[in-house]
Amino acid sequence: MSQAKPDTPRVCLGVVIGAHGVRGLVRVKAFTEDPQAVAAYGRVETKDGTRRYKIETAGMAKDAVICKLEGVGDRDKAEAMRGTELYVDRAHLPEVDEDEGFYHADLIGLQAVGVDGKAYGKIVGVENFGAGDLLEIERPEGGLTVLVPFTAENVPSVEIEAGRLVLDPPDGLFEDKADE
Repeated sequence: MSQAKPDTPRVCLGVVIGAHGVRGLVRVKAFTEDPQAVAAYGRVETKDGTRRYKIETAGMAKDAVICKLEGVGDRDKAEAMRGTELYVDRAHLPEVDEDEGFYHADLIGLQAVGVDGKAYGKIVGVENFGAGDLLEIERPEGGLTVLVPFTAENVPSVEIEAGRLVLDPPDGLFEDKADE
């Protein structure tokens, strides 16, 4: 299998959260606006780019999309896929609307700069544990990360072209982490 080129931008469409049934179907937590669109952009590949799969949707079960991945034909193989992130080349995705402006993947690597110009760090992840999106910001002092709710109040401006987002974090959020 071909490995993804490091300079090819990719977007994670979802993650396998378990097996469904005995015929190799998997449950996928989709990160797409329409969960069943996880299969709409062609073949998906693993994070390291070493495995590629043709993907088809087979329905929904609670908050997961039931999918068939080519080559995964039994429950054991499906269960072994648990935790596997599924990526697609950015070029396969539709352009974003002007009012949306970006994909979450576009935020990774942006500098987090305060409304006062203070450097808070770099965006290293966008997480969602069920209560809304969180920006994971790696502090410039090294290693420590801070999770900031991704709200209009906390992030008044996202400037993709400038390579930054403007941050107005809740009081004490960064000071507590910097003092540790």
